[in-house]
Parts: sequence; C-alpha cells; structure tokens
Amino acid sequence: MTSPSTTDNNYSELKERIKHLTEEIKTHSEPFQRIVGQVNHVLVGQEKLVHRMLIGLLTRGHLLIEGVPGLAKTTAVASLAKAINTDFQRLQFTPDLLPADLIGTQVYRPQDQSFVVQKGPIFSNLILADEINRAPAKVQSALLEAMQERQVTIGGETFPLEEPFLILATQNPVEQEGTYPLPEAQSDRFMLKVVVDYPNRDEELQILRRMSKTATNVEIKPVTSPAEIMHARKLIDEIYVDSKVENYIVDLVMVTRKPEAYGLNLDGLIQFGGSPRATINLTLAAKANAFLAGRGYVKPEDVKEIALDVLRHRVMVTYEAEAEDRSSESIVNEILAHVPTP
Repeated sequence: MTSPSTTDNNYSELKERIKHLTEEIKTHSEPFQRIVGQVNHVLVGQEKLVHRMLIGLLTRGHLLIEGVPGLAKTTAVASLAKAINTDFQRLQFTPDLLPADLIGTQVYRPQDQSFVVQKGPIFSNLILADEINRAPAKVQSALLEAMQERQVTIGGETFPLEEPFLILATQNPVEQEGTYPLPEAQSDRFMLKVVVDYPNRDEELQILRRMSKTATNVEIKPVTSPAEIMHARKLIDEIYVDSKVENYIVDLVMVTRKPEAYGLNLDGLIQFGGSPRATINLTLAAKANAFLAGRGYVKPEDVKEIALDVLRHRVMVTYEAEAEDRSSESIVNEILAHVPTP
C-alpha cells in the first residue's frame, strides 16, 4: 500500500512538472496565435476552421472540410501555408483523375534507356484536395497510402513524404451528381470533419467592405516554421491527461458502439460507432486544444469542444435514423449531453 507521504510527493512532482510544461507551452504556442492573426488578415468569420486546421497541423491529423462553394475554404488553406512558410499544392479532384496525376509516375528516358521517377504534386507539405469525393476509387486508394503511411509508392519504389504533411480535403454537401462516396476506411483516416457554415450578418458586412474591390491581394507574412511545428508536437506529447479525462474520452466513444449500456435509447439508429482511432484522435485533438490555450494539461472542456468534429464522420447512422431525420451530428450531440462531464 502506498503511504500518504509518497502520494503527496508524487502529486507535488506532477504539479511541478505541469507548471514547467505550461510555462514552456505558453512560449511555444505564441507563434500559432500569430498564425491566426495573419490568416485573419484575409479571412472573416472562420475562426473555428482556422483553429481546427492548427489542431490538425499540431497532431499530424488530416481534415475533411465540408461546406458550400464560396466560403473561403481554399483561401484558408493557402493562407495557412503562407503563414508557415511551407509548400502548398491545390489539387482539383475530377472523375477522370488518375493516380499518376496525384503521386507521380515513371518516365522513360531514351538517351540512356532507363526509367526515372517524376514525383507528383502530393510531394508537398500542405495539400488541398478540392472536392475529394469526385475522384474514383483508384485515386482514393493512392491517397490513402499517403494519408496513413506518409509515404508514396511509385513503380515498386517507396518515397517518404516530408513533414509537416497535412491533407485538407473539401467536399460539397449540395451537389452530389458525379461524386463517389468516400469509403469508410478513408473517412476514418481523417482526424476531424469540420462543417463550414455561412458567416453571420456582421461578418458578411465585413467581407463586403474588405473584399468588394478589383484588387484584394493581402500580404501574409510567415510567422513560424516547420521546425517550430515539430517542436510543438513534442510538447503536445508531454501534455498531462488525468485518468478521469481518459475515462471520459473512452466513455464517449464506447457510447457510440453500445448506447444501451450507458442508458441511452438509440435503438436501431447507429449502424457503426467510432473505432479505436476515434479514441486516439479525440485524445490528441484535446491535447492540441490545451496547447493552443497555453496549458500543460487537458480539461474535460477540451474534449467536449472537439468531440463533435472527431466523431461526426465516424458514427454511421442506419436507414431508420435517416427516415426519422436523425443525422450522425444530432446523435453525437445527444451523446455529449448524456455522458456526464468529470
């Protein structure tokens, strides 16, 4: 049995470690606040999207961004790349796209009768996969390797992708003609699914005043570097997660699989719940949220704030749920309201 003095010593050591970590995090999270400031020179009213992009950047987690055309999704990603001073590629996904158009191919050189690898646009740091659900299965499969393994295979040769590597994919929720539903395996690889909504009236007025000009180029200055991002990731790994918060995270994911075990009546509404990847991603996202807030420990509110974006694309609803006009988002919100916060 552990003596009270030993427990007190352990608690004091933990408290001191968190204190030092918080001081270091406050210093190293400051460049990411500057990123927000630079991006806001261009964007209006997309604070949530920018915040989620930073979380993905800090945790090596890809983002699926859903929203109607004209909400500055492309501008947001391009602005983020400029603020980090890193490479950016925009890929327009179409039904006739080939894997070679994405990852590259081998090119024959007649002068020495050999094949050389010509790398594709996937070899960049930030990739905007525009209208990802328009690409056929073979392209999705090629993209899956890059997302999960962070490498690309061309002609039997494997090439690692340079860090930071982040895919931000967009899809249009309105126009479904000529689209391919994302396979569940690929959808699960996206850490977050962010739904971008219309700006409110004040934001719309601000957009009008700022952007209704023939020349609207706004210079974005690089305020951080890939090296600072890599160091921030090491700090995020050290952020403290209390056992109560860990159990809260596990409960949230478990409810999506067996809601009746938690006293929640969702009978016949959920086809598939969140995978263990949901648990991992929810923990990482909560840590990144704490980092951006300048804290060395995770609060339950960090988990609750990010949970919908982590779970909405991992909870597959049944036909019965659709008949009752119940979406995965409404079910996740019901779960968040039901599970007690520690």
